[in-house]
Amino acid sequence: MTLPPNALTRIRRLTPHTYAEGGVVYWMSRDQRVNHNWALLAAAEYARQQSTALSVVFCLAPSFLGATERQYSFMLKGLREVEQALARHGIPFILLLGEPPHEVINYCERNRIGALFTDFSPLRVGRHWRDAIATSLTIPFFEVDAHNCVPTWVASPKQEWAAATFRPKITRHLADFLTPFPELTTFTSPTVPSTDWERIERSLTYDHSVPAVLWCTPGEQAAQQALNRFIAERLTGYATHRNNPARTAQSQLSPYLHFGQLSAQHIALSVQVSTAPETDKEDFLEELIVRRELADNFCFYNPHYDSFAGLPSWAQKTLNEHRDDPREQLYTREQLEQAQTHDPIWNAAQQQLTQDGTMHGYLRMYWAKQILLWSATPEEALAHAIFLNDRYQLDGRDPNGYVGIAWSIGGLHDRPWFQRPVQGLIRAMTAGGITKKFPIHEYIERVTKNH
Repeated sequence: MTLPPNALTRIRRLTPHTYAEGGVVYWMSRDQRVNHNWALLAAAEYARQQSTALSVVFCLAPSFLGATERQYSFMLKGLREVEQALARHGIPFILLLGEPPHEVINYCERNRIGALFTDFSPLRVGRHWRDAIATSLTIPFFEVDAHNCVPTWVASPKQEWAAATFRPKITRHLADFLTPFPELTTFTSPTVPSTDWERIERSLTYDHSVPAVLWCTPGEQAAQQALNRFIAERLTGYATHRNNPARTAQSQLSPYLHFGQLSAQHIALSVQVSTAPETDKEDFLEELIVRRELADNFCFYNPHYDSFAGLPSWAQKTLNEHRDDPREQLYTREQLEQAQTHDPIWNAAQQQLTQDGTMHGYLRMYWAKQILLWSATPEEALAHAIFLNDRYQLDGRDPNGYVGIAWSIGGLHDRPWFQRPVQGLIRAMTAGGITKKFPIHEYIERVTKNH
């Protein structure tokens, strides 16, 4: 296997050290899959060139940014499948338990590892982990953007202010990066004991009050099946129906993308060769590539991606000017969490979130905008929305979640609209507008019936 030239630009060196001897480790983190994984492919090619062994390490933090049983269960079931798939390629899978910097450094030193690869993530916690490891290790350490169709640092060298400025920049790179994946090398390596998954689960300290969901089966195989169903059953008509909450028209692939169980590049290639109408393919790829990777751009270049300070200056100004406006309703976080508001559309969206770990994308915007109207300050609104999103969404703690909330509450990647109380020039969404566009009563009836 030889990596194509475009794959090499996905790799960034985090340490200046040169390879001397020892095995190669891929520290899997954001991209939890074996197929279509540029980080794993890069590590495998490096190990092949050095005629040395390759192993994959995953470090499981006992608690992580408020994640609950819902997220841990989905992730762990997917990782079981990763272990089995790696074994078929002769690659050992080692699950470490503890804080990643400490555990990864110790593992590399104890096993005399010669080079380390890992996944790219724009979020603060992952960057801190990688920085700590890079400071301590004296071996080559590389990060690989296997999550995006175009590597974040290639798509743009700075924070983009809107999809309109980002779209032409990323589009001109697509022909170079939307290429087939090479096959993963099969290695000959000593057998390692399989992971005691039951013991691992017993050792974790996550919150068990938010249960796992049943509608979405985790793992690479289920992810591929979900992609196949979407292309066969719902991609045709996507452009027309995707915003309608009363229909099941969205891809439902977000959990698989968030946990890296499905490659965005693989999805894009599969959609491109499908027989769906071009308009539907274009609309879906706009969401998958432009909008989704714009979120990584924002979180990578703006360290305040989850706070008021990260909002555009015009949005901060207008929200500050309306900071003292009277609110018609004020709800506590607990009332919001329990869907105890006067708004049946909002309550249904919140019920879908808490029970199913997902929410229709169009209503997700309305949901966050109403939280702004019902909170004492914009800072409180951001905190409430992020808490609820990260606690209940299967795809919480994700750049798309932070950016979606910042767009809804703080005008990120948007422009000033019409002056209104509380939200100032932030774009408004109203229950009346939703009712005129869609048969929203069908959505409310379906959600409340199922809950």
